[in-house]
Amino acid sequence: MAPIFRFAPSPTGYIHIGNARTALWNALLARKAGGTFILRFDDTDVERSRAEYAEAIVEDLAWLGIVPDRIERQSDRIARYAAALEDFKARGLIYPAYETAEELDRKRKRQQARGLPPVYDRAALALTAEDRARLEAEGRAPHWRFKLSGKTVRWLDGVRGECHIETGSLSDPVLVRADGTFLYTFASVIDDIDMGVTDILRGEDHVANTAVQIELFEGFGAVPPRFSHHNLITSATGEEMSKRTGALSIRSFRAEGVDPLAVALVATLTGTAEPVQPLPDLAALAERLDLAKFSRALTKFDPAEIRDLSKRLLHARPFAAVAEKLAAFGIAGPQAEAFWLAIHGNVDRIEEAAEWWSLLMAPQHFPAEDPAFLAEAAACLPEEPFDGETWSRWVQALQAKTGRKGKALFMPLRLALTGRDHGPELRAVLPLLGRSAALSRLAPAPRS
Repeated sequence: MAPIFRFAPSPTGYIHIGNARTALWNALLARKAGGTFILRFDDTDVERSRAEYAEAIVEDLAWLGIVPDRIERQSDRIARYAAALEDFKARGLIYPAYETAEELDRKRKRQQARGLPPVYDRAALALTAEDRARLEAEGRAPHWRFKLSGKTVRWLDGVRGECHIETGSLSDPVLVRADGTFLYTFASVIDDIDMGVTDILRGEDHVANTAVQIELFEGFGAVPPRFSHHNLITSATGEEMSKRTGALSIRSFRAEGVDPLAVALVATLTGTAEPVQPLPDLAALAERLDLAKFSRALTKFDPAEIRDLSKRLLHARPFAAVAEKLAAFGIAGPQAEAFWLAIHGNVDRIEEAAEWWSLLMAPQHFPAEDPAFLAEAAACLPEEPFDGETWSRWVQALQAKTGRKGKALFMPLRLALTGRDHGPELRAVLPLLGRSAALSRLAPAPRS
């Protein structure tokens, strides 16, 4: 059976590089195995979930090259969760509890003060029908807890290997809040069952949830999916990433103009045994993915690595790969490919090509510090046609005539022809300009 993977963000902010890491691994492993990738919005938190964030997540994933096979929303499935809740009630798998958040917090603090783990004491199980009726008459609505078995839950983790958790050391999880809203733990398990999810790959911060979820799968009579928990990445200063702060969001990298493939490569390969290096596309990246290559250590992420890799990818792009984007900047026609080959090593972002196109292809005249030398350069300029060897013939003749060499020879020519003290190789620039434009730039500035 082809595997089914899912990425299940809550639409409460813009996804960051850590979220993208999880999404990319799931999407690319599904692609590699010929399976299905589901984007599922865990949006039962009605106060913090926003439609605009959901739309932004779809856009950001598409920018990275991820198009889900299906998009699901938990907010469309409330009736399904309600029916499952009634089934659990009827089978005695859950129980009502009436403590307020403040009361629970006081209990935890008392337990910690006594050196005990802050685990729910199951006081609600001792309530009689009369107790519950009295509490509800006081205006208290129950939240519903799932009664854990207390056994040792074991699973073979795709990254961490043999794992086990004693559920007796955990609090019975709340599945439904007092206001009737469903929590992630309950809704997610129902979704994974109904959608046939075979593989759950997520951050290691979810390891503690796994035993609870496995018991929930068993409560539904379902076989749990394969669980894998990858290591987490932090900011360069060691801070955890959060959708709420917007730090290192995919949207910020989009605005910066970096190559989306660079973001995908760094997000996916950081913290694995696979080196972060240029690859041609996501298909090539998918072939490199192996859960066994994850490190178990927390890994720091440096955004400078994305910027550096973005430049390296851009510098290696053939003209055919960028022709459409260049055309959007007006860079087209018979000289477009030669132009790209001349300047591609001198741009950090493809948008910068438009500036070089204007500098090289439109009439220009730049201030000259040594007009006498430029006049001699004009006199030595070879006749057309220009090719890759024209520059060498020109400077050799000019050096023989003036005795200049090195920077004293090259820099005045570069400034006159491009207006910049650095940039593309002039051997490639000269054929783009042609003889007429080169002579015009070498000539004295026209009088105003």
